[in-house]
Amino acid sequence: MFVHNLSPTIIHLGPLEIRWYGLMYVLGFLAVHAYTKRAIKEGKLTLTEQELDDFLGQLVIAMIVGARVFYALFYNPSYFIQTPWKIFFVWEGGLSFHGGFIGMLLWGYHYSRKKNIPLLHLADIFCVPLALGNAFGRIGNFINAELYGIPTTLPWGVLFPGADLARHPTQLYEAAYNIVIFAVLYSLRNKKLKPGTLFGIYVLLYSICRFFVEFIKDLPMFGPLTMGQWLTIPLFILGIYLALRNR
Repeated sequence: MFVHNLSPTIIHLGPLEIRWYGLMYVLGFLAVHAYTKRAIKEGKLTLTEQELDDFLGQLVIAMIVGARVFYALFYNPSYFIQTPWKIFFVWEGGLSFHGGFIGMLLWGYHYSRKKNIPLLHLADIFCVPLALGNAFGRIGNFINAELYGIPTTLPWGVLFPGADLARHPTQLYEAAYNIVIFAVLYSLRNKKLKPGTLFGIYVLLYSICRFFVEFIKDLPMFGPLTMGQWLTIPLFILGIYLALRNR
């Protein structure tokens, strides 16, 4: 059993502090930037580096807005109905992957029409480093001692602060499967695949892995499933559609 005593803060700078969670998001952003910049140099993405920088900044905003709105609507609606101004307090936590995914997809659709780039081609490029970015985010969750799993007696169980029993480190499970997804996508990136195939593989693998890991998370149930599982079902259907469409 591992006793979690990691500090979420890297360093204090007067009233400010640099946290590991924020650093993980920065690393994720840098991974996406490096990969897509290389795609430009290889002629796979018809954007200038300045256009890429602008687009990535817009995607970050779209991700945060979508993630926050979904969290408010699906995970804690009563709280935000009583205190609607709190939806802007992003630093207090509360973001949904599915909302961030939808936010980026909608903005990607808008941008693809503006730049006359097929949306599925854009998605095929960006989904590869996105998987790695997700892994960084889950490592940040582990350091923050949040979103852990149900009690376990397995030797790698973790005793998190405030928990009475050792728990499944589900954050690390999710980091691991996102790294595997990244490896699969990276190995297929230069294959002659139809547009949308790589993106479909990403959505399909992520939705399957996320669905099963949710069973051992310490989360409230909405009927037979967690909210994350309910929101993952449409992603699975999307992945199946893209796989059949491009078969």
